[in-house]
Amino acid sequence: MMKILTAEEMGAADKKSVEMGVPVAELMEHAGAAVAKFCLRHYAGDLFPLVLCGKGNNGGDGFVAARCLAEAGRFVRVVLLGAVADVKGDAADALARAETHACVELREVADEAALREALEGAALVIDAVVGTGFKPPLRGLAAAARDLIAAMDVPVVAVDLPSGWDADSIEQKAEGAFRADAVVTFVAPKMAHVFGHLTPGKVFGPVVVAGIGTPDAAVESTTGLHWAGAAKAIAEKPRDVNGNKGKFGHVLIVGGALGKAGAPTMASLACMRAGAGLTTAAVVKEVLPTVASIAPELMLQALEGSEGGLALEQLEPEKLAKLLKGISVVGIGPGLGTEGTTPEFVREFVKRVELPMVIDADALNALAGRTALLHDAAKGGKRTIVLTPHPGEMARLVGMKVKEVEADRIGLAKRFATEHGVTLVLKGWRTLIAHPDGRIAVNTTGNPSMAKGGSGDILTGIVSAMLAQYPDDVAQAVEAAVFLHGLAGDFACVAQDEHTVLATDTVAHLFEAFRARVRDVDGLTWITGMAAR
Repeated sequence: MMKILTAEEMGAADKKSVEMGVPVAELMEHAGAAVAKFCLRHYAGDLFPLVLCGKGNNGGDGFVAARCLAEAGRFVRVVLLGAVADVKGDAADALARAETHACVELREVADEAALREALEGAALVIDAVVGTGFKPPLRGLAAAARDLIAAMDVPVVAVDLPSGWDADSIEQKAEGAFRADAVVTFVAPKMAHVFGHLTPGKVFGPVVVAGIGTPDAAVESTTGLHWAGAAKAIAEKPRDVNGNKGKFGHVLIVGGALGKAGAPTMASLACMRAGAGLTTAAVVKEVLPTVASIAPELMLQALEGSEGGLALEQLEPEKLAKLLKGISVVGIGPGLGTEGTTPEFVREFVKRVELPMVIDADALNALAGRTALLHDAAKGGKRTIVLTPHPGEMARLVGMKVKEVEADRIGLAKRFATEHGVTLVLKGWRTLIAHPDGRIAVNTTGNPSMAKGGSGDILTGIVSAMLAQYPDDVAQAVEAAVFLHGLAGDFACVAQDEHTVLATDTVAHLFEAFRARVRDVDGLTWITGMAAR
């Protein structure tokens, strides 16, 4: 698990590291080296890096990065916003070591004219002005540097955080901060790293986390937030060579009213592609041929309709047992409709079926205003129930307005999951996965190309498949599913354009999502930007 820290918690981790025998100078050395390594790999060639440094420890990280780049054979210009005499402590020692290298040119700047001249000719800017501990706004030379760099047509790599961005911000955009094409941060992501958006038009800007020697015991968080991408490791373990379809679960997708065959079809396709051993779609008999056409591997069950909805007689014990024979996970809702007796069918189905269940779309609407039913069905969290609402469905579910849901996504998700004993996947910008024990994972994959009909159905299929394969680790299975779905969408968008991607295109790119690794060859963990790596 990778915790998400506040600025105060990061400061506490640094302090505890020192108390545990890891000096600041050592942390600084590892941090600067990680920045240099990232730049050398991803901005290779005859680059002329310019390291813009403040007088504090963020500048110290920059001085180390400059020295490491010089040791790799690059000519580096270090631009210090201020005077060398003003740099103190470990940062001063790092600057002294950098200055002695023949390939490092140091420029002290005291005014905007000198700054403008110092920035000329740079092919890459490394922003090491201020980091996590800074509280906005930027002033003086730092603000002038921000404005000058904004007009430069060169990549910008931020050390720890784009200078001027509040580390505790959960806003998508930061007003008054440096622009950044990539961020190298340390130990753990901060709130701004997971909730923010680096640069308009650059959805895939990398944010990577480098380990710098901070002891695990020094990293503590009170927010209960962690990064969903760490759960992807569950899907990276090789399957048993003696595996068979029976070992990877059997998912039943329940949906598909007349005229809505596409939704269960997409959910079933995604379920099969995400690794479920067997997948059966239960749909009204009129749409069976359409659903069957998606893949010969898909099995089918016919549902009977009544009064424009699903017949309640199908919930009789013998018929229900036949429908559920051999099933390990149920996904209900895609294309189900809300006509006639269907909402009542859903409510009774949720009550009577004790299998792990993923509830989405029209099945969520059937539960609007009746969430006490979920509490009883989940049996205090002993039974796995996963809900995957978008903000509109969440608003209907709890009797709120969408803007009220959006105003307190974290708080609402936590309250709902803990009070009802369910896992809640609250979709949107930075989808949240709230668990019954109060922990919340934040997903950092996905992009605007996925704002298309069918994306939710695809997610239902992937979540169901992951639960079927990893029934003993519900939290990681759901987090990995959400992360993989978004990452497949990222790969699809890189391959196409955000306007042209269809929901089924994400399924076509699932193999890339599974193959991708969140940790690269340099040991850096990619919070965002994997698809463009």
